[in-house]
Amino acid sequence: MKTKAKPKLEDVAKHAGVSPTTVSRVLNNRGYISEETRKRVHNAMEKINYFPNEMARSLFTKQSNIIGLIFPTVSNPFFAEYNIEIKCEELGYKVFHVIA
Repeated sequence: MKTKAKPKLEDVAKHAGVSPTTVSRVLNNRGYISEETRKRVHNAMEKINYFPNEMARSLFTKQSNIIGLIFPTVSNPFFAEYNIEIKCEELGYKVFHVIA
């Protein structure tokens, strides 16, 4: 059984009727883009289920927004009392955690 290929930036451009450069500018919020074009790009992204590659974006921005946490255990209520993952997500960070 064949698996469907992950949509690419070029696929978003084709569905939105714009160039790949325009899609990139929308994603990176660079340069002037009309609100109509911005909506078309976002609608195309949603329609084809496109999500930017976070690792590729971190290379471009030189910032990963990933926080690493090491917990000795998850059975201790101290570590579950304040859900740090939710707070980090609200601030735009991803959390990588390891139970040691």
